[in-house]
Amino acid sequence: MAVEMSASRLLAPFFGDSLFIWANLIGLILVYLTAGYYAGGRIADRWPRPRLLFFLTMISSVAIAVVPFIARPIMGMAINGIDQVNAGAFLGSFGVTVFLFAVPVTILGTVTPFAIRLRITSVETSGNVSGGLYALSTVGSILGTFLPVLLLIPWIGTRDTMLIFAGALATISAIGLGGYYLAAPPLIFAVLLIPPGAIKPTPGTILEAESPYHYVQVVDQGGTRYLKLNEGWAVHSAYNPDRQLTGGYWDYFLVAPWFGSDRPPRQALNIGSAAGTICKEIIQTYPGVHVDGVELDPGIVDAGRRYFDMDDPGLTVFVEDGRPFIKTSKKSYDLIAVDAFRQPYIPFYLTTQEFFQEVDAHLNSGGTVMINVGMVPGDTHLADAISATMRSVFPSVYSFPAGSFNRELVATKKQSAVTDLAGRKNLLPPSISGLADQVLGGLTEVQPGGTILTDDKAPVEWLTDQMIVHYAAGQ
Repeated sequence: MAVEMSASRLLAPFFGDSLFIWANLIGLILVYLTAGYYAGGRIADRWPRPRLLFFLTMISSVAIAVVPFIARPIMGMAINGIDQVNAGAFLGSFGVTVFLFAVPVTILGTVTPFAIRLRITSVETSGNVSGGLYALSTVGSILGTFLPVLLLIPWIGTRDTMLIFAGALATISAIGLGGYYLAAPPLIFAVLLIPPGAIKPTPGTILEAESPYHYVQVVDQGGTRYLKLNEGWAVHSAYNPDRQLTGGYWDYFLVAPWFGSDRPPRQALNIGSAAGTICKEIIQTYPGVHVDGVELDPGIVDAGRRYFDMDDPGLTVFVEDGRPFIKTSKKSYDLIAVDAFRQPYIPFYLTTQEFFQEVDAHLNSGGTVMINVGMVPGDTHLADAISATMRSVFPSVYSFPAGSFNRELVATKKQSAVTDLAGRKNLLPPSISGLADQVLGGLTEVQPGGTILTDDKAPVEWLTDQMIVHYAAGQ
């Protein structure tokens, strides 16, 4: 389990951590374990010798220790051959995972049947022996799951986490083998002293970090700082101290309040605030407004404070999940901005009828909610499902494009019309009047009907996967 948890973090900076990648990783690990279980039983019956078992685990420990050093250059070559986002990522990660983890995980699969064969001395005790070893194995799996995720990876990183577990396995193996094998654990642990170096070298990189949820990268290009997560195909925040607007889809959230009201917002909420781009733009555009930013990942919040000037008195950041936050919050808002992604997916529970009912309960009269939806050119199935779901809750919902790969959906607390925004153009701050023209140029009103997403059934991941695969196949 420790190898599997660490493997996901090795893959994430290059291939992401979508369901495709996790299915790939988990499926292959299960294939290796299956092969190991079968081979372990046959080997143990033919050569039931403890020394052979320790020799196999020693080989596995060395293979685990080598993986983080050969993984990055191999994955770098694989990623260079990927033409489009997820179809290529799946095939690339599939090949890389086969190469990197087949040997150590298959060998680890031989341990349990081999150990059972060695411990059983009579049929009468076979059940007790098997049960005890499986219980011990499960305890090890529990530790291998929680120690890397909750402690080691955030503290010392993926590479050193794998080295620590490899060293622990080598220590047990060396005790069983003796002799010159006793030199293996100190050698593996000594590698911990080597500086890890860059995870994914990129021109302009000023931060690389591993958070509890993501590989976090901050890149400075031409004076603008960009926050990238995992594989880095999407930019999650942008900041230039010399510019108020970014030129990206974040800017359109500034127009949203005027769909439902003729007054600027005084209280705003940003679910999925990342490094604070939307929050800062709202504060700079509307003096006196207070913004609550909700971000799940503390590592991203830390990067925002260090590199994106998030320390503004008008901003309060909550390190929480957006759905529980709004469910328990007692505040009401004039604007609720939703821009939450675990790339490439919007968390499904932020797209459902029940979620938007909770949002509606936290909007002031005249309030608006706006959600950013990722898309590919020509495919609006996901955006259509979310807009239909919003229309089942709100009296008025609008949709407009924000570039080729984003669509913005806006809903108002009370009945409104397309002409309302046009009529309020002269009330908007001058810095965003041009944005209003762009919005009006592509604005459509969503009519009732269509697929309604619910907490019980919201195939957001499936819609996203289909969208990306079809786009990649057509290129």
